[in-house]
Amino acid sequence: MKRIVYFALIGLLFAACSEKDEPTPNGEDPYQVSWAAAADSSSKSLVNNFWNTSGNYFNNKSAQDLSFGYWPQAHGLDVLVDAYNRTGDSFYKNYFDRWYEGVRQKNGNTFDNHFYDDMEWIGLAMLRTYDATQDTKFKEAALQIWEYIKTGWSEETGGGIYWNKERKSKNACSNGPACIFAARLYQRFKNEEDKEWALKIYNWEKSVLFNANNGAVFDNIEIATGNTNRDWIFTYNQGTFIGSAVELYKIFNEKAYLNDAVLAADHTTGSLVDNSILKSEGTGDGGLFKGIFIRYFTELIQQDRLDATAKRRYIQFIKHNAETLWKEGTTKPTVLFGPNWRQKPGSTTGLSEQLSGSMLVEAMALLESKELLP
Repeated sequence: MKRIVYFALIGLLFAACSEKDEPTPNGEDPYQVSWAAAADSSSKSLVNNFWNTSGNYFNNKSAQDLSFGYWPQAHGLDVLVDAYNRTGDSFYKNYFDRWYEGVRQKNGNTFDNHFYDDMEWIGLAMLRTYDATQDTKFKEAALQIWEYIKTGWSEETGGGIYWNKERKSKNACSNGPACIFAARLYQRFKNEEDKEWALKIYNWEKSVLFNANNGAVFDNIEIATGNTNRDWIFTYNQGTFIGSAVELYKIFNEKAYLNDAVLAADHTTGSLVDNSILKSEGTGDGGLFKGIFIRYFTELIQQDRLDATAKRRYIQFIKHNAETLWKEGTTKPTVLFGPNWRQKPGSTTGLSEQLSGSMLVEAMALLESKELLP
């Protein structure tokens, strides 16, 4: 009888284990994710499922959809740079030159574009590629894009960069990344004018589109009416405001900038969530929003003067989101992500949604390498 009970208990134990999440990609403890291994699989999945081998750009869908979107290309390159910086693997580096030629050709043999924010993302990604490779064509292209972007500034509404060349609104999405871009250009090349640009863009956005009472970043101000759109609060705009504040903090070492970033981060983690998971903001453009927040939220987490309590809270937040995505919201073994980080997308997904998930997993691998995870 004891032997029967013993084997019954063993059977229950194995049954319970079989219901748990499958082992991590490196085959280690199934209850502890290796984020480096997860990032290897997710970043290679991005290439394997979305890279257009004839056009040398990322397709908009993981299925047989060869359509091209300009601004997601920047974030595709960013993930390749994340993976290359992390691993030194030439697998990722080999796509850099191909991306440069493919995206430029598909965009009409130029990096100029109707949307200022889209150009800012391309410029930021190419600046990071230059940092990783010292290939001067990426530096030169980033500097040329910066010249295009500066033409989007005007003194209407007290300053700010237009969303696009129709000049009908000035948006958080065209000013946050511009500030980050200007600040990083200054830090690399020490052109004082770039520092002044970063400051004036930041000060304009903070005064016009930032709610200093609760940390919300408003989407835009309309030129014709002077009305501020206070109803659209997106993780994307929160993230770029955080990134702007962190970059200025790096330059000036003034805690006030860090405080601004914390206020925006607290609003995001407290209000733009569904049971502590960053909410779905849809597919298409919205599918990329969470990943952009994660990129700059991760920059904030790494700042030494960030309050220890806030740092612990933020690390727990990003860890919970990543574990939920990896265990509940990832189609495996293909490794595909959808807009809802609690729900598997099935056999196909969009580029934007895939990029957000990839950025989250790469962010976790970065924090893991810096021994910042509990």
